Amino acid sequence: MKRLFRSSLLAAGLALAGAAQATTLLNVSYDVMRDFYKEYNPAFQKHWQAEGNQPLQIQMSHGGSSKQARAVIDGLQADVITMNMATDINALHDQGNLIPENWAERLPDHSAPFTSATVFIVRKGNPKQLKDWPDLLKDGVQVVVPNPKTSGNGRYTYLSAWSYVLKHGGDEKTARDFVGKLFHQAPVLDTGGRAATTTFMQNQIGDVLVTFENEAEMIAREFGRGEFEVVYPSVSAQAEPPVAVVDKVVDKKGTRKEAEAYLKYLWSDEGQRIAAGNYLRPRNPQILAEFADRFPKIELVDVVQTFGPWPQIQKTHFNDGGLFDQIYGSH
Repeated sequence: MKRLFRSSLLAAGLALAGAAQATTLLNVSYDVMRDFYKEYNPAFQKHWQAEGNQPLQIQMSHGGSSKQARAVIDGLQADVITMNMATDINALHDQGNLIPENWAERLPDHSAPFTSATVFIVRKGNPKQLKDWPDLLKDGVQVVVPNPKTSGNGRYTYLSAWSYVLKHGGDEKTARDFVGKLFHQAPVLDTGGRAATTTFMQNQIGDVLVTFENEAEMIAREFGRGEFEVVYPSVSAQAEPPVAVVDKVVDKKGTRKEAEAYLKYLWSDEGQRIAAGNYLRPRNPQILAEFADRFPKIELVDVVQTFGPWPQIQKTHFNDGGLFDQIYGSH
């Protein structure tokens, strides 16, 4: 009897241990994707179990994209990394040897399941009449934008403003002066997009917040729709937020199958519709057409075609001593 009791206790203990060890994925992501993954994760979990798999736990970590990439290089055990710019994922290969060099070729669309544009968030009524990039350089206009050294959001603002100058016949010197003046209009450079939103919306600093169009919807949900207006400039660099499995981590943890399925599902019809619902431009043209009313036409500039490969962009513009440091001054 005692032996039977002991073995049933042992069985119960093993069952509990099994339950406690449910597979967990950690997705290390950037600031403005909180709402998207809040919706996407349960949808994927449901799909995963419907396919006959064991339940899966998904944990999230959010912050400025470059800061997040650095944390993974320094040992944060991310199964997947979902950033807003290829340079932050390249760093995992270049500085940590955590992923292969060709990581972007493993999923469609260079591993970027959706795109986004840079927009201006202005105070209600647009009192300073800010309609396009040159308006941000007017005397007395305070521009809230995150630091391009730590934030993909800030880098896309920089590249969008530079693209505007090139589109209007300007040369590199004109672009440098223009972008330098734009960043000198910033009262503070936050480390990430979400911190910049707090500066603008909560602390009421600045006349315009430059951010991704999907962040505009997040602000509306959090602060109310009547508090601001969204202005689409004439030109924006096309943001392509890429995703990758972190090979070194998944191979150590044995979670490759789960991690790959989790990212692949971003291209499913459900994943693409959740993206559109969160104001991210889906790659699927039919689903993009379904949601056309929420994505105004804007001239989107292909960053790689305009500026060259991402490693070159990073080195030229954003590394220590690069063009951003030269035009802004090392702070």
